Amino acid sequence: MANVRARQRLAPSRTVDTRTAHGHRHRAATGWFVWLVILANAVMTIVLWARGGNVSGVHSGAALLNSLGRITGLLGTYLLLLQVLLLARFPWIERLTGFDRLTVWHRLNGKVCLYLILAHVALTTIGYALTDRVSISREASLLLQNYPGMVTAMIGTALLIVVVVTSLIIVRRRLRYETWYLVHLTAYAAIYLSWTHQLPTGNEFLTNPATATYWTTLYLITLALLVIFRIVQPVYRGFWHRMHVEEVTVAGRNVVSLHITGRHLDRLDARAGQFFLWRFLTRGRWWESHPFSLSAAPDGRSLRITVKNSGDFTSRIGEIVPGTAVLAEGPFGVFTDDVRRRDRVALIAGGIGITPIRALLEEMSCDLVLVYRVLREDDLVFRDELEELAWDRQMPLFYVVGDHAVPVGERLMSPEHLGELIPELAERDVYLCGPPVMTDILEQNVLRAGVQRKHIHIERFAL
Repeated sequence: MANVRARQRLAPSRTVDTRTAHGHRHRAATGWFVWLVILANAVMTIVLWARGGNVSGVHSGAALLNSLGRITGLLGTYLLLLQVLLLARFPWIERLTGFDRLTVWHRLNGKVCLYLILAHVALTTIGYALTDRVSISREASLLLQNYPGMVTAMIGTALLIVVVVTSLIIVRRRLRYETWYLVHLTAYAAIYLSWTHQLPTGNEFLTNPATATYWTTLYLITLALLVIFRIVQPVYRGFWHRMHVEEVTVAGRNVVSLHITGRHLDRLDARAGQFFLWRFLTRGRWWESHPFSLSAAPDGRSLRITVKNSGDFTSRIGEIVPGTAVLAEGPFGVFTDDVRRRDRVALIAGGIGITPIRALLEEMSCDLVLVYRVLREDDLVFRDELEELAWDRQMPLFYVVGDHAVPVGERLMSPEHLGELIPELAERDVYLCGPPVMTDILEQNVLRAGVQRKHIHIERFAL
């Protein structure tokens, strides 16, 4: 049965924080700087390759293939270093682009990196086979037997293939999170193996000190940044904040909330709409971290996350006992009030995607309307809290309940239906959060309802 339950209140006039273009200009300038650094290093890689005789020294088809094999290998290795840095959790990079966008870039970069490395393997093998006048299979055997570092390079390439394959959505959905997480840790081993193949044994690096120094510097900078942001900072902050689980409560059907306290939590500078990567220090959980959004606006004294049982780790999170120590990396995410461009906002949540929306609702001081989409009535989370906030703020609140797969629910959340719920939707900024498939559909419907893309802010809620 599809239906819409609404709590309608006339939104009062209120003083709204004005948004200037300064913040957007600052993020744009920082973004250009980051891209300039990335491009400059790519150009330097190509320049050093060219200066090594890989252009002037090409006088045959075999030499051309070997030259192309070297540049594809160098660029593939450069992208491999970028691959781990993209999700190294640099706060300023994450605040600039958002975790969602970084994840998309990480996935795309990983594929391009693998393609370049596979091209390096194929071009180099064929080029050497032409030079030695032997078959490709014979040349591959000779390379493995006689060239230092070739076995480790082959292992590193195999590890990269496994990492990329397990990142494909159709494969990822069939893997337990723990398996996927362990597989992705092997990317660090692949980087180490690429180093053993590239620098200690590569002819170009043995005969060209400048090239060797440049690449050694890239590896060392990557290692230093990983150690600082993935190990040192989380451990230091763990000792500084001393977070622990204060209370575990039931928030709904298969949903629990964890209330977390600690010291100096105001120093985190967390905002409503953001998330942390949480690591609960119990046996079987300490080694893996999971992203969960804040489900209440941070008050400097405590944090709250709300988690739905979706299998694996989340099915056991309700078993965490009060007093459990917690490490939290973050805050991450640009799904905050800071990205708002207008003084009128529509918050649209699907399922457990209500968690960051619930926090935003508490923090935002503007003209708000909330639409909460669920399949069943008992899927509603924070119902009492939402209705209390709506009452206090005299804000329209809509529950959209029903299955769109049945005829009576086909038009739920369609552009026409959204227009009926929020007639002035095109004049608002729209915040969307929910399961990826639902969010993708809602994004298209909001666009078709007349909202410009620059006024749509999205957080895809998935583990």
